[in-house]
Amino acid sequence: MIANDDLQQRWWNLEAKLVERFEKKPDVETILFLIGTQEFGDIKEKFTKEQKQDLMHIAVCSLLSPSGYYELESVDDDGWPHFKQLKAMPDMNAIEQENFLKDHILLYFAEKEF
Repeated sequence: MIANDDLQQRWWNLEAKLVERFEKKPDVETILFLIGTQEFGDIKEKFTKEQKQDLMHIAVCSLLSPSGYYELESVDDDGWPHFKQLKAMPDMNAIEQENFLKDHILLYFAEKEF
């Protein structure tokens, strides 16, 4: 992992790009929803509350797959991906968890060349 101050600066840079793109500053949950929608690939006008939660779950699994925590197991008949957890998450406090997730979000956007 990269130093916290560098993580924070990289996070602010990503937020600035997202504000420029969407004209609003998104929170982490909104970014997860965006990633989940991208990974699901079926953009709808409206999702149910349960579908929104599923999309955020898809995002987390997709984000943590390159680090070996999850792998895509299958895609159901409706196109929803299902993941298998490969290893347990490390013990972290809330701040460490947020930084861990933010670092993976930054890696995701870097890979997508955003």
